Amino acid sequence: MRGPVAHLVPGLLSLSYNRENPPEDRLRDREPTMTRAMIIGNAGGGKSTLCNAICAAHSLPHLAIDRIQWQPGWIPTPEAEYMAAHEALLARERWLIDGYGPWPSVLRRLDRADTVIFVDHPFRVHCWWALKRQVKSLFWGRPDGPEGCPMFPVTLRLFRMMWWLHRTMRPKLIDAIEARRDHARIIHIRSPAELKAFAANPV
Repeated sequence: MRGPVAHLVPGLLSLSYNRENPPEDRLRDREPTMTRAMIIGNAGGGKSTLCNAICAAHSLPHLAIDRIQWQPGWIPTPEAEYMAAHEALLARERWLIDGYGPWPSVLRRLDRADTVIFVDHPFRVHCWWALKRQVKSLFWGRPDGPEGCPMFPVTLRLFRMMWWLHRTMRPKLIDAIEARRDHARIIHIRSPAELKAFAANPV
C-alpha cells in the first residue's frame, strides 16, 4: 500500500476554490446542491471549522467518522461494527460526513456523496495547525473528538499517521476522487486562504 508521493497536476480535480474563480462560476449548467457532502483531508486542516460553516448554510447534520471509529482509550471499533455504523450514516437522506476511516468506507462515501470537499494544504500547514490543536487540547480538550480519547498523549502517533496519510493515502485519494468526478461536485481546497474564502460562502 505504500508508494511515492503523487503531486497534483493542474486540472486534475474538478474544482479549486478561490476568490477570483469560485466553483459556482464553473457550474453554469446546473445549480450546485449539497445534500450528501463529505469533507476529507489530513489532520490539522481546519475541517471542523469548515464543517460548522457548511452545516449552518445547508442545514446538514455534522457526522464525524472519529466518533464511530474509536472507542474510549483510542480502542479501534471492530471492523464489522464500524462498517455497520458507517452504512447507517450513508443511509440518511442528508449528511455532512467528516474524516477518513478505513479505506473501504472512504470509497463507499465517495460513491454516495454529491459533494466532495478535499482539504489539501501544504503538509507543513497541516503539521503546524495540528500541533497548535494538540497543545490547546491540554487546556480545553477537544469537544468534537471521540469520547474518552484524550488528544495530547497520542501526539507522536498523530504525526506518524499524518505522514502516512500524506505519503501513502493522499495519492490514492486523489485517484479515487478523480474516478468519481462525473457524479460528484468536487471542491479542492489547497491553502488556508481558499479555506477561509469557502467557509465565508460555502455554496
